[in-house]
Amino acid sequence: MIAHLSGRVASKTQGSCVIEVGGIGLRLNMSTGALSHLPAEGDEVTVYTHLYVREDEMSLFGFESVEERGLFEKLITVSGIGPKVAIAALSALSADDLAGAIAREDDTLIATIPGIGKKTAQRMIIELKDKIGAGELSSRSAGRGSASGEAADALASMGFSSAEVAAALKGYEGGEDAQSMLRHALRRLGGGS
Repeated sequence: MIAHLSGRVASKTQGSCVIEVGGIGLRLNMSTGALSHLPAEGDEVTVYTHLYVREDEMSLFGFESVEERGLFEKLITVSGIGPKVAIAALSALSADDLAGAIAREDDTLIATIPGIGKKTAQRMIIELKDKIGAGELSSRSAGRGSASGEAADALASMGFSSAEVAAALKGYEGGEDAQSMLRHALRRLGGGS
């Protein structure tokens, strides 16, 4: 229905933003990671969207990439997972981490997401593992392999959230060296460039 919106960021709050398009303010529910990548209020942005329509509800969800939207659309097909839980999942884990956990059948990690218990995590894996494979993971994550996992684990052990870790590692252009990735991420988390 509505594939994407291009407009001005009118406001940002926890869990949502308002994008002004042609004089109309549209509220989009978004993951914390996607919200953190939005430009400042007043700046132009393009956001990928999913319009969720039910008998008693109509909500618009926003995503920073087509891949994140695709994973959201797969998540809401799982019995017991609605759009709010799917957004919570994408807030707790980056799209790459969540797709990787499903592909690895890591129900323990998935069960740490608010609103998802062990049984729902197992159902998610059963229903999505054949739909989400290595092709779902971004080339950025897939190309780095264990080095990015090692850097991400080190950052997580320092107390950074999955969204902070994903944002900090984004844009790394070096080779497959976990120490270099870690230094890059720490500079970004510390406010350096």
